Amino acid sequence: MSQSNAILYTGKTHTTGGRDGQSRSSDNRLDIRLSLPGSNGTGTNPEQLFAAGWSACFLGAMQRNAQALGVRFPADAAVDAEVDLANTAEKSFFLQARLNVSLPGLDRAEAQSIVDLAHQTCPYSKAIRGNIDVVTSLV
Repeated sequence: MSQSNAILYTGKTHTTGGRDGQSRSSDNRLDIRLSLPGSNGTGTNPEQLFAAGWSACFLGAMQRNAQALGVRFPADAAVDAEVDLANTAEKSFFLQARLNVSLPGLDRAEAQSIVDLAHQTCPYSKAIRGNIDVVTSLV
């Protein structure tokens, strides 16, 4: 990490038990059970957590970009994130994702521009760029 960057926030968690365990944040605001994807467990899983974090971040990036473009951002904007845990025939696991974005009331070209800019500026999108297949769709 570059020492010239200003750290705005650090999320800290302590996790035990892996995909069938528990995770708690250092401030105790997050305290969740984890379950294997597709199991009958009552907990969430890393793919759902990633989808929730990414979609929230992506919405924030769209809001910021709309403001920079002088576009009124719709209050009912939404992002439906789908994060797949997949594997190849060789049993190599990987992620792939889709972001389905709703920007009601905006001109389609304007909305697409905001989505495209968000995918360039959202920290989650930057973190996975070139690492997983992602499709963004304006719905």
